Amino acid sequence: MSNPYRTPLILITVLFFLWGFAHNLNPILIPHLKKACQLSDLQSSLIDSAFFIGYFVTAIPAGLLMKRYGYKAGILTGLLLFAVGAFLFYPAADTRVFGFFLLALFVIASGLTFLETAANPYVTVLGEPSTATQRLNLAQSFNGLAATLAPLVGGLFILSGRAISEADLAGMPPDQVDRLLDQEATAVQMPYIVIGVVVLLVAVLIWRTRLPDIAEPADELVSTDTNNLWQQRNLMLGVLAQFFYVGAQVCISSFFIRFVEQAAGIDEKTGAFYLSVALLGFMLGRFAGTALMRYVAPYKLLGIYSLINVVLLLVAVGTGGSVAVYALIGTEFFMSIMFPTIFSLSIYGLGPQTKVGSSLVIMAIAGGALFPVVMGRVSDISNIQTAYIVPALCFIVVFYFARKTTAREEITVQAAH
Repeated sequence: MSNPYRTPLILITVLFFLWGFAHNLNPILIPHLKKACQLSDLQSSLIDSAFFIGYFVTAIPAGLLMKRYGYKAGILTGLLLFAVGAFLFYPAADTRVFGFFLLALFVIASGLTFLETAANPYVTVLGEPSTATQRLNLAQSFNGLAATLAPLVGGLFILSGRAISEADLAGMPPDQVDRLLDQEATAVQMPYIVIGVVVLLVAVLIWRTRLPDIAEPADELVSTDTNNLWQQRNLMLGVLAQFFYVGAQVCISSFFIRFVEQAAGIDEKTGAFYLSVALLGFMLGRFAGTALMRYVAPYKLLGIYSLINVVLLLVAVGTGGSVAVYALIGTEFFMSIMFPTIFSLSIYGLGPQTKVGSSLVIMAIAGGALFPVVMGRVSDISNIQTAYIVPALCFIVVFYFARKTTAREEITVQAAH
């Protein structure tokens, strides 16, 4: 007898790959658009801000739409927004207006919000309850695969490898400068057109596929005492830690290529390869961390990993050459467990208010919109290597949460980001 869940599961797993790929093209776009649109580090950091503000703004509307019309409607809405945002890169590159690129990224992120809100719970019900965790881990592995491949693909098809300094531009006629910058800007057009077409094809497949309905259990004894929720110190510390963690994660990846250029003189294409290696370490770190949690309590491992990353970032800031580059690569491995561990520890013991508490922890993803801007400003007044002190300070907050959390029971970590 054929498995009725096989095709829906494959299609939902593809969504994990798609949003992982889109997320991890941003570190390619930051140095690329900085060059093409002649931006400061602060201005280029707005790429992350536009992206993560999209998540923050769209999270509640996505949940409301799916509650009323179902997960399939939410998935299709997300895919259509994703495709529209990808197609907007074509006119954005033609005009070379940075604000147009930010709009495109905001639309993409809005679509991804629908996909992530739907796919994480949906994949757990496409089969036997006893194998739900295995299905979620399988889907997450494709997210990690996309994170590894995106910098390689972006480095190959978007980055030119050509360094363009202000001195170079000053010595060129204006029309030659425009042609050169136009060539850089239009390099994003074909890759994002391909992404948009692929996303639309997936949308058509999902539209034509019968997806099983999820029977949502009625909310039971959901407390309306929001004051009680805000008084949950462990939850509030977890929201704060997640805000700082996501900020650190985005800072480290987004300015990675700029860092290796300055610290070790590595060109942008090679930098994209090193970033891919770092993100492979992130994926492997998830497997290693999950295994270690059989022997080390999650809150202890979180504290150890956060301190290790503080040390690695201080090495990256205070040294140079390959030592600094390898130290920065190492931080990705030790970040790997942080999002799901903070998530699980934060909502532990909330009972009927777990859903509301979870939404607060997810909204803390907005840290990815703020801290890259702070880091960009620090870079503009000093340099990009010194600016990596910003994520180092963020990990101190994560360590504080690991020390103070009251959720010290054995916890199964399943959430993903």
